[in-house]
Amino acid sequence: MGWISCLLALTLLSASVLGTETVKINDGQLAGSLDGTTAIHSFKGIPFAAPPVGELRWQPPQPVQPWSGVRDATQFANRSMQNPIYSDMKFRSSGVSEDSLYLNVWTPAEVTKQKLPVLLYFYGGGFIAGAADERRYDGASMAQQDIVVVTANYRLGVFGFFAHPQLSAQTDYHGSGNYSLLDQQAALQWVVNNIQAFGGDPKRITIGGESAGSISVSALLASPMSRDLIGGAIGQSGSIVGPPIDTMSLADAQAQGEKLQVALMGDNSAHSFMALRHMPADELLAKATAAGFTYFRPNIDGYFLPVSPLTIYQNGQHGDVPLLVGDNSQEGSYQQILDGQEPTPQNYQWALKRLYPQHHAQVAALYPAKDSGEVMAAAQALASDRFMGFATWNWIDLASAHNKKPSYYYFYDHIRPVSKEQQEVAGQPQPTPLGAVHSAEIEYALGNLQVNPLYQWQADDHLVSSLMQQYFANFIKQGDPNGQSLVNWPRFSQGKRLVINRSPHVQEMAPLHARYLFHRQYYTAQEQ
Repeated sequence: MGWISCLLALTLLSASVLGTETVKINDGQLAGSLDGTTAIHSFKGIPFAAPPVGELRWQPPQPVQPWSGVRDATQFANRSMQNPIYSDMKFRSSGVSEDSLYLNVWTPAEVTKQKLPVLLYFYGGGFIAGAADERRYDGASMAQQDIVVVTANYRLGVFGFFAHPQLSAQTDYHGSGNYSLLDQQAALQWVVNNIQAFGGDPKRITIGGESAGSISVSALLASPMSRDLIGGAIGQSGSIVGPPIDTMSLADAQAQGEKLQVALMGDNSAHSFMALRHMPADELLAKATAAGFTYFRPNIDGYFLPVSPLTIYQNGQHGDVPLLVGDNSQEGSYQQILDGQEPTPQNYQWALKRLYPQHHAQVAALYPAKDSGEVMAAAQALASDRFMGFATWNWIDLASAHNKKPSYYYFYDHIRPVSKEQQEVAGQPQPTPLGAVHSAEIEYALGNLQVNPLYQWQADDHLVSSLMQQYFANFIKQGDPNGQSLVNWPRFSQGKRLVINRSPHVQEMAPLHARYLFHRQYYTAQEQ
């Protein structure tokens, strides 16, 4: 029997060595694939929670059932239930399913005994669309920087945020909703528990994300369930401490859920609620969308969020980790402020009076414009701040007031090429954006220009991507984006930010500070 024991030991040992395409994690063995060109191992479609179907719909994520044998991990799992909304989302999964709680790992093939830093990245899409298999989130390029990269799915829309009194009555914390965020926390816990099998260090996990992903990062950093598991945080355009997506009370979320129940089932009886829970996923999504229930917000459920995130950040109760946060130069367009009118000074003043009846003169002074060119620039800056700019700044400003760890703020200002699909519309040339539009920086930061052929990338694009990826990789590795040959990126506490384009440079924040303080006071008053 001795030789059998030796053979078994050898088999188990080889299954845990990354020199093969097979690893052993807590729930079983995985067979991944090796890219001979990049020398990167990938493991796709790994379950990090039980399928949230049937009785597990609208419940916090539950543990995975361990498997025997070797599980194939060479294909992306289905993305979460969603409508086809955004044309720039280029998926590699085969379809949508309520059974979607899976993640993907990319890791260098030559893993030394030294534990590698980890990036866990969450996709954007307004909490109603997106997936971990999107081309722009591919982890191979960042893994070539000696980083273990993880992308994870989470529930969306009505599946991710539906709250209801009957659901709350079934939990020991008497709350419901926030399943999207709980899924992300479960993915983070999975990384802590399993990433060593892929050569990663569970104590050096940086979480990152863009838009809804950035909002999620700020929420995870606030939650007592997750903040102590995080080693660093990257937020690209958005936070949970400002519009457009902040929190609502549990009572309001439950009231919204009751209205949705009535819209779908015609009454609010217990029987109809149970039927709603077992309604086919595609039917539920279609009916909720038709009834106007598309967008949802996190709520203060007393569990993931015991109090409002704003209170947590104001009191310094969030995770004290290095932060790298920023937004883009065209998060919104000037047309959104002018409501389709020509960019004249007169129309601009009219728009400000419409949007800020009591404060239009103050806003005009903060965003001044005397001619059409200045109107377009000022209105674009205002639209961008209203959408994601203020919320992003508010997060880093509140966190930095208490953090001992450093924070770094950027302003992304490189204009992305028009997509090939847009170029083909009616054979007409498309107008060039006046700045970097929302989400335009993702491929650049993660080094994925070549992975996403949607755009006709030019030499300047590759230059900007190389620079931005170096900053991000440095931050993930050392909590500081700076490195040799890069323009020095000062800390946020110095009142400066880095403008990222083909010629990165430092910008003083003082002229912008008054704008953001106005928005803080304005939105605080609106919420009261």
